[in-house]
Amino acid sequence: MQNIRNIAIIAHVDHGKTTLVDKIIHASKLFDEHQQFDDLILDNNDLERERGITIVSKNVSVRYKDVKINIIDTPGHADFGGEVERVLKMADGVLLLVDAFEGAMPQTRFVLGKAIDLGLKPIVVVNKVDKENCRPDEVHEQVFDLMFNLGATEDQLDFVTLYGSSKQGWMSTDWKTKTDSIIPLLDAVVESIPAAPQLDGTPQMQVTSLDYSSFVGRIAIGRVHRGTLKEGANMSLIKRDGTIKKVKIKELQVFEGLGRTKVAEVSSGEICAVTGIEGFDIGDTLADAENPEALAVISIDEPTMNMLFTINNSPFFGKEGKFVTSRHLRDRLFKETEKNLALRVKETDREDSFLVYGRGILHLSVLIETMRREGFELQVGQPQVLFREDENGNRLEPIEHLVVDVPEETAGKVIELVTMRKGELTIMEPKGDLQHLEFNIPARGLIGLRNNVLTATAGEAIMNHRFSAYEPYKGVIPGRISGSLISMDTGAGTAYTIDKMQDRGEFFVDPGEEVYAGQVIGEHTRPNDLTINIQKGKKLTNMRASGSDDNAKIIPKRQFSLEEAMEYIQKDEYLEVTPKSMRMRKILLDENERLRSAKKVD
Repeated sequence: MQNIRNIAIIAHVDHGKTTLVDKIIHASKLFDEHQQFDDLILDNNDLERERGITIVSKNVSVRYKDVKINIIDTPGHADFGGEVERVLKMADGVLLLVDAFEGAMPQTRFVLGKAIDLGLKPIVVVNKVDKENCRPDEVHEQVFDLMFNLGATEDQLDFVTLYGSSKQGWMSTDWKTKTDSIIPLLDAVVESIPAAPQLDGTPQMQVTSLDYSSFVGRIAIGRVHRGTLKEGANMSLIKRDGTIKKVKIKELQVFEGLGRTKVAEVSSGEICAVTGIEGFDIGDTLADAENPEALAVISIDEPTMNMLFTINNSPFFGKEGKFVTSRHLRDRLFKETEKNLALRVKETDREDSFLVYGRGILHLSVLIETMRREGFELQVGQPQVLFREDENGNRLEPIEHLVVDVPEETAGKVIELVTMRKGELTIMEPKGDLQHLEFNIPARGLIGLRNNVLTATAGEAIMNHRFSAYEPYKGVIPGRISGSLISMDTGAGTAYTIDKMQDRGEFFVDPGEEVYAGQVIGEHTRPNDLTINIQKGKKLTNMRASGSDDNAKIIPKRQFSLEEAMEYIQKDEYLEVTPKSMRMRKILLDENERLRSAKKVD
C-alpha cells in the first residue's frame, strides 16, 4: 500500500508557483550536495524562462514522512486552459497560490472554478507576505468569497490557509510569525489533502499528458484510475470515438524527484508514464484487454479566436529559415494538435494556408514563437474572433472579463479607451495606491487595446482578462485610426529620406535596414495608407556651404513584441515571421493591385 498525495499547484501568472515548487524540491533534499541548480527548475524551456510564465504543465515528486507527494505545476494563464483542464484530472487536491497584495485575479478564478467543479480539496497559500502594502487577511476573505461564489462545497470551504514567502523559503499558519522553513506547507498537504484512492478491479488509465523520447517514441502519461498496470501486459486502447485497438505495455515508469524510475507494476492512484503504446491521443483510455471500459472523455472549452497561417511568400523568403514549404507548415501544425488540446487546425481551399483556432492571442503567439525558434518561416493574418448564433439566428460574440489596476490619475483615460471599444465598467474601487477597474468587454475590443492602455498610462497599467460568456453582438468597434506607411521600393532605407519623412508618421525601420516594396514601414499620421520611397539618396552638389548639410536627427524606430505586432496589423496585412525578423506587409504587395481591389470593395 503506497501512501500518495497528488496535488496540482494553481495560481495567477507571476504569483510564485514555480518558485514555490523550487523550494519544495530543495526542502526535500532531492539534490546531492555537489549538484547545483538554478532557480525555476521546472520552467525548463527557453520561452518559459524568458517570459517568466509556465506554458506546459510538468510533474515532479517529493517524499516527506513516508508519503509520496506528486506535484503538478500548471500554467496560470487562461489562454493555456487546455493544459489546466486535463492535468487537474490527475490531482486529488490543489494548492491555490495568491499574492498577498494583488489577491485573487481573473485567471485564478478561471483555474479555481475548474478545480472546484472536479471536487478537489484546496489548500490556500497567501504568498509574498514580505511585500510592502500587503493585505493577507483581506486576501484570505476574498478567496473565501470567491470559492463561495464558484459553488464550493462545505468541505472545500473548510480549507487550510498558510502564509509565507516562497522566495525566502518559509511558510506559517500566521503571517505575523515567520518560520525558517517550508515544512508547515508539507505538513498541511499530508494532513488535509486526501490520499489517492485505491480502486480494485480491471485496470483503467486515462492519458492526460504526453512526452516524447527519440529512443522509444511517444510516451503516455496519466494517473491509474483503477486496478494495476503491469509491464508487458496486453491492454486495450479506447479512442475518443469509441474504437478499440489492442496494445502492449513495453515499460512503466513513475515520477521520482525530477526524473522517472522504471517499475514492474503501478497500482491505482499513482501517476505514471507508459511506453510502447502506438497511436494514442490525449483523452484516450488504457483499459483491460478482455473487458475494456472507457473513462469519461476530457472536456475542453472551445477556442474563441482564429488566425490564418500561411507560407512566407515575401521577396525575402527562404533567407533566414530552414522550413519554408507548405508541407513543413502543415505537418508542424497538425503535430501541435496532438498535445495542445485547446488548439484546432483546419485546412482552407488553398494548399498553403491553414486556419488555426486558439484560446487567445498569447496561446497563438507562443505557438508562433516556438515555430520561429525551430527554424520556420511563416506569415499570419489578423486575429479574428469567433462568432456564434443562438437558436433564433441572433449573432453572439465572446465577452471577456477585464481587470485593470492603474494609478488613480490615469484611470479616466483607461475607462475612456475601454468604453470606446464597447466595454462596460462594472466595478471601480481603490486598492492600495492604485485604482481597481473591472469591465465586461467584447473579445474583439481587446485586440490592440493593451498597446493603447500602456501608452496612455506610461506603462503603469496591469491588465488581465478571461473569457466570460457568449452574449449578443455589441455592434461595430472602431479599429486602428491611423493608416500605414508603405515602402515603394526594395532596398535599404537612407537616413536622409527617413529624416525628411518623419513628419508623415512614426517609423518601424532604421536607416540601412533592408525593406521590400509593399512592406509596412511605419504608421501614418492620417487614416489613409501612404506609399513612400525611403531608398532615395541625397543629390550631391559641388557647393559646400556651412549649414546646407543638416545632420539627420532620426527618432529611434518603434519596436514591437510578437503579440503587439499580431494585434497591430489590419485586415489587409500579414505579419511575416522568420527566425531572425518580424515584418509587417500588405497582403497585396503591388500598389496598383491594392488600388484595384479597394475599388472592387467600394
